[in-house]
Amino acid sequence: MLFLRSLIFQVLFWANTILLMTIWLPGLVMRRQVSMELGRTWGRTSLWLVEKICGLKVEWRGLENIPSDGGALIVASKHQSIWDTFVLPIRFPDFSYILKHELVFIPFFGWYLLAAEQIGINRAKGGKLLPQLIEKAKGLFAQKRQLFIFPEGTRRPAGAPPAYKYGVAQLYAATNVPALPVALNAGLFWPRRAFLIRPGKVVIEFLPIIPPGLPPREFFRKLESDIETASDQLIEEAVAREPALAQVVAEGRARAIAKDRRKNA
Repeated sequence: MLFLRSLIFQVLFWANTILLMTIWLPGLVMRRQVSMELGRTWGRTSLWLVEKICGLKVEWRGLENIPSDGGALIVASKHQSIWDTFVLPIRFPDFSYILKHELVFIPFFGWYLLAAEQIGINRAKGGKLLPQLIEKAKGLFAQKRQLFIFPEGTRRPAGAPPAYKYGVAQLYAATNVPALPVALNAGLFWPRRAFLIRPGKVVIEFLPIIPPGLPPREFFRKLESDIETASDQLIEEAVAREPALAQVVAEGRARAIAKDRRKNA
């Protein structure tokens, strides 16, 4: 049954994605907010599909920590699943992602990323890209937009040791805007590159704002501590409700550690 539900969802998820991109084609020549609304619609419809078909619900926490007037903001989120990418835009009015530049070359999907003025980066360039990224971010913040960033750079399994990149602290220091940490436990139910989607409840929690002005290293330590502590608590809550998820955590952690060792060898 889990396989069948996951199969039905995957088919409908991608069919819904293609349908929305086709319907929204005229929006490519309109202002960026039209393409952003496509992103929010994609997020809402995807959440509905995954709940109705797979039994995977969402609980929002800490919504009061999101500035009510929008404005310039670094939204620094834990990243465990594709689920994270389509859910975050739902709650923000004028957002931009930092994402892999390869995505903008995908037909239709990449066109919308460009129309919505998202920021594509070549991760292979590493620190050499940071000055350019900071300049783009400053322009974005001058327009009172919100910048989504995954501080670990890629999806990590639920329970994996943290692997934060210092670039987020340099971005924070150079732009002098507040940061909103985001914790979640989506990887327990829909892990990276996984076909099967488990039923349950994903919790996404917006933590208290970190104001601008902290020394970069202090900010970096606080951001990592805030996100990791809250995400670990969300994982513990889920495992307490469904003990079988402990195996998911153990396996994901072991894979991440093995991968990190190979990368650093």
